[in-house]
Order: sequence, then structure tokens, then C-alpha cells
Amino acid sequence: MTTTARAWFGLVILAVVMGALLFAPAGTVDYWQAWVYVTIFIGASALTTLYLEKIDPALLERRVKAGPRAEKRPAQKIIMLLMSIGFIALMVVPALDHRFGWTHMSPAVVVAGDALIVIGFIFTCRVYRENTYTSATIEVVENQRVITTGPYSIVRHPMYASALLYILGTPMALGSYWGLIAIPVLIPVLIWRLFDEERMLAASLPGYVEYQNRVRHRLVPFVW
Repeated sequence: MTTTARAWFGLVILAVVMGALLFAPAGTVDYWQAWVYVTIFIGASALTTLYLEKIDPALLERRVKAGPRAEKRPAQKIIMLLMSIGFIALMVVPALDHRFGWTHMSPAVVVAGDALIVIGFIFTCRVYRENTYTSATIEVVENQRVITTGPYSIVRHPMYASALLYILGTPMALGSYWGLIAIPVLIPVLIWRLFDEERMLAASLPGYVEYQNRVRHRLVPFVW
């Protein structure tokens, strides 16, 4: 199967899995917040796939290889397993909240959550345009160089900064305050991945230590 075929097949599987994680626990398809969320997420993912297919097929190949099994470092296998569980919780808990009516968010908050998802995808595409080495796994490939321009001139991990927007936006987009309980679990795991990646890059990628000294903020501009 070609890279393009695998990317599109993976996107179809993702749509099916997201639908199952949202509508089965909700016990209904009458869940407009979930329909909007899935439409935005899958639609933006499809546009991103089209963009990479046309502009950077090599990066598309690197992004297709993802998940715990694709990671080579034992710590990253554990991290990605925990991240996967956390993202499942981000959808299942709001779906249960919708089913049992535990909490209620105003439509304005839901729209704000959807906006965070859209902004996260826009930032992600900006990172892709700047850095063709943005693999879904932690690795250093042949001829890789340190990227210091664009968003990388502001924070050292702009991809993870985009992921923060997904994490924060998902429970809001799904209309659930209870869904926010997954955030204190996911963020420490994201930071663990960040620290482990930095250790590997500092040891394996020439110029990365100098880059660390020059760009001081890891994740949140002007904060940390």
C-alpha cells in the first residue's frame, strides 16, 4: 500500500473510531457537539493530508508512522500508550456526560472549543511548512538539521503547543466540564515526551544544544 493510500485509509479508520468513541457512550446520535467536532477534526485532517501529499510527501510518510508500536524508544512507547488512553478519555467522558446530563456548557463555550481545534490545526500546518522533519515518532533521520525559523524561533516545541490547543479544546467542543478531568493527566505526559525528546535531540542532533540556549521557552511563549 502506498503512503498516500495508507494516509487516507488511516483517516477513514480514525473517523470510524472517533464516531464509535463518541456516539456509543453517548447512547445516541443526537449529539450536535460531537457531529461538529468530528466534522472539523476529520475535515481539517483531510485538508492537511492533501497539503502534505502535494507539498511534502516525505513528511506525509513520516506522519503516517505513528503510535506506540512505531516508537523505537521504550519510554516513548509508554508515553504514546498513555497519550492514546488520555485522548480516548477526552472523547468518552464528554460522551458519557452528554448521556447522563452531568454538566452543561453554553453554545458559546462549545464554539470556543471548536475554534481552539481549528487554530491548533492551523498552527500544526505552519509547523509542517517550516519543518519537514516533523516525524510522528521521536527520531533523528539522515541529513536532519535544527530548525530555528518560524514558530521554532518562539518555542522549541511548537507541535506540542498545537497539541495543547487540541487537549484544551476537545472537552469544550464536546460540551462537557467533566471532560476537563483528562487534561491534568495528559499535560504531564506531554511534558514527559517533550523532556525525553529534548534529551535525545541534544545527544544526537548537531546544533540542538546551541538552539536550546538561544530559544529559552519550550512550550508556551514567554512563559515556559
